[in-house]
Amino acid sequence: MDRALLAERLAERGEPAYRFDQVWRWTAGGADGYEAMTNVPAALRAELEREVPFSTLAVEREAEARDGTVKTLFRTGDGHPVEAVLMRYRDGRRSLCLSSQSGCPLTCTFCATGHMRFGRNLSASEILDQALHFRRIEEVDHAVFMGMGEPMLNLDAVVESARCLPDLGITHRRTTISTVGWLPGLRRFVDEVEQPIRLALSLHAPTDELRSELMPVNDRYPLADVLGECRRYVELRRRKVFVEYVMLAGVNDRVEQARALADLLDPKMFKVNLIPYNPTGMFEGSTPKAIAAFKDVLDRARLPATVRLTRGRDIAAACGQLAVSAT
Repeated sequence: MDRALLAERLAERGEPAYRFDQVWRWTAGGADGYEAMTNVPAALRAELEREVPFSTLAVEREAEARDGTVKTLFRTGDGHPVEAVLMRYRDGRRSLCLSSQSGCPLTCTFCATGHMRFGRNLSASEILDQALHFRRIEEVDHAVFMGMGEPMLNLDAVVESARCLPDLGITHRRTTISTVGWLPGLRRFVDEVEQPIRLALSLHAPTDELRSELMPVNDRYPLADVLGECRRYVELRRRKVFVEYVMLAGVNDRVEQARALADLLDPKMFKVNLIPYNPTGMFEGSTPKAIAAFKDVLDRARLPATVRLTRGRDIAAACGQLAVSAT
């Protein structure tokens, strides 16, 4: 829902200020449409139906994985494809993986999104409407901006949408924004965002040389600069940074590379998520034995580390797999 357009139309009609809150509470609470808003006058509901689309996105396709993960393909009003994911966990968590762009211009070699055609930044309404779609399916409590796109390239819209998520049941402390290390946006995030939103760094290599091979952005913004901003975030927010590290067989999964990672990251500031590689056609994933050996090195260095549970791989909804044709 375009909240700015909603406020504009209500003001033009001379509606009392509380009408906006009424409509938004229904929307954020999972209402299917204006017709469900029983405490809003019928004439106003009909006019809003005509003038303020209930969603800025159209659902084109939806798939459910064997583990309960749901992936939805949306289209923007001008035809750009966007995918987002609802992840269901056995402990009851319901987490959303939201996209900030249609495609991604940063072309990380292991990520399918980087190989599709880049469209554009999404508006705050288009980002929020991904979350609202899944809220209409069931209650949700976590969100990660780790879908299509680099959130720090679209920071204003990402933060604007994130500020609305508590109304859907997702607190700021359960919201995480990920970055590959786009430094201008990361600096702004550290300096300007006051809400206790979590930060994740997509790292994937312990050295500049290897990271530049995997992630071209590293040529522009090397590790020392990016990690410096992450440390500043910890100092200001008193919260650890999550480090995402996808496990690529024979590329970044050797024991000596685990030692280098442990030397690079301060255990007081960082927590590592080791991510089993989800096939996108570029690499082979590390074996469970290699992942366990890598994690053992981090454990012995007392660097907090977990192996991420893969969700939705059978419908290409897992980390790094979101990619659709722009046609």
